[in-house]
Amino acid sequence: MTYCVGMTLDKGLVLMSDTRTNSGVDNISVFRKMFHWNEPGERIIAVMTAGNLATTQAVISQLEERSKAPAERHNSLLEAPTMFKVATEIGRLLRETIREAQIENDQGQGRFTASIILAGQIAGMEPRLFMIYPEGNFIEASFDTPFFQIGETKYGRPILIRGYERDMTFEDAVKLMMVSFDSTLKANLSVGLPLDLLVIERDRFEPLHERRIEATDPYFQAISSSWGNALKAAFELASRLHIRRGLTSTTEGLSAGFEMEMVPMGRVVVRAENGSEPLAGALVNHAQEPAFLARAVVPSVDEADAAAVFQNECPDIDRIRGGMG
Repeated sequence: MTYCVGMTLDKGLVLMSDTRTNSGVDNISVFRKMFHWNEPGERIIAVMTAGNLATTQAVISQLEERSKAPAERHNSLLEAPTMFKVATEIGRLLRETIREAQIENDQGQGRFTASIILAGQIAGMEPRLFMIYPEGNFIEASFDTPFFQIGETKYGRPILIRGYERDMTFEDAVKLMMVSFDSTLKANLSVGLPLDLLVIERDRFEPLHERRIEATDPYFQAISSSWGNALKAAFELASRLHIRRGLTSTTEGLSAGFEMEMVPMGRVVVRAENGSEPLAGALVNHAQEPAFLARAVVPSVDEADAAAVFQNECPDIDRIRGGMG
């Protein structure tokens, strides 16, 4: 399978792809999935591919006119007037390649499909990022959708969503992508090292930084190790729920005797003993300002008696509510 990410920033574009392809667990190979072309001072164009390997290689070959002698080859992408036209041309080639393969092999839709991320800039225009679908149509990145993924996207997506900032530096963007790829590598064997990285700076029509990240890369190893350790540390520091006695599940929730406590950074904030689940949950789940709370013991009560219990058992409840807004 594949994992590719293209990201747009205020400073430019960052792309990363893996190189693993497989046809079963015992047939694994390494193939480049990132390609780029440039005319110094005029344009730079990059693509990343995912899907059927024969399909994507056929598209790249047509773009580079590899069917002709080297001296006669001419890449049409280097003459398209806009990035929109580049996306249109790549979409057309992708659609026709898939259709021809399906017809010649008497196969239905789905077997020869592929998708492509396109990124680049032409002089006098903004850097642009597109995702091109097997049908040949495409969408463009925007302020609301600043990055695209293709391939095995689900494992690394939460990392990107939580960490992305449009004004982040290239260095931070690369680090964010490495964490996203590390999470994907840990979860899915069809994605594998080495990784290819390309950084395109705005108005610089040649790669600012390009490298292959091997399994022995010291920076990637440091990111993988530190991220794993940071997750474990954050898990230990997170608020926790302690259940000290057996619970009985009823149609109205957990009503048998139990203890529940919320412990941010190791400090007990709320303890509900022998409490009905709705009332205990209200205290634990909605206490937004732990500084207002020391320790509150809430006996089991009916909803109708909740107000009285709050006043009798929790004299500071008005301050607590005020703190929650």
